[in-house]
Amino acid sequence: MSSNTGSGGGAAGRIGIGLELDATHLKILEVLRENGRVSVSALAERVGISRANAYTRFEALRADGVIRRFTAEIDHQRAGLGIVALIFVTVRQQMWRQFRAQLAQMPEVEYCAITTGQHDAMIQVRMADVAEVHAMVTERLANIPAVKATETVFILDEVLRRPYVLPSDRGRGAARRPGAAPAPEPEQGHGQGLPLGKMRFVGAAEGRAALRDES
Repeated sequence: MSSNTGSGGGAAGRIGIGLELDATHLKILEVLRENGRVSVSALAERVGISRANAYTRFEALRADGVIRRFTAEIDHQRAGLGIVALIFVTVRQQMWRQFRAQLAQMPEVEYCAITTGQHDAMIQVRMADVAEVHAMVTERLANIPAVKATETVFILDEVLRRPYVLPSDRGRGAARRPGAAPAPEPEQGHGQGLPLGKMRFVGAAEGRAALRDES
């Protein structure tokens, strides 16, 4: 299916079964990212096209598989799943089929991806507490013959999560907004030179010695 050329044309890329994705389609997807339940009339107004054009383009995005489904976004903390962990898995190379089949039987797995690097796969799980994560790793994953080794990392804070990104997002925010305050200089002291987001844990004896030196 081909889309209406309509307003807002631009550089196009062919996707799915042949829909020509242009700047107007991308704008529609931007609006839907903010509110997937927006009405067609409101969508048309936000994008700057007619209601008929908005409906045609929206249906084309669905028919071509660009929009795969609509779902709800929940607050996992309030739903009782406040612990998030990444489990890196080393898989026995002749047993990938078994690994995939066993993983499909674990409803608590939110996401799994095959990766490059030291490990073969990354699993993301959400649990009520650390004990549940430990039980899953030691009692379930460890008992799958396809799993050779695991490494678990707990997520302390989910800084940013977007429903999806678009080609039109590239370059946004790269330049500092006019009038914005410059980035603060790093404070002098023990944390100087550490990358943003890193934490340095200081032992008790080292901390007391540093305090004596400063006094």
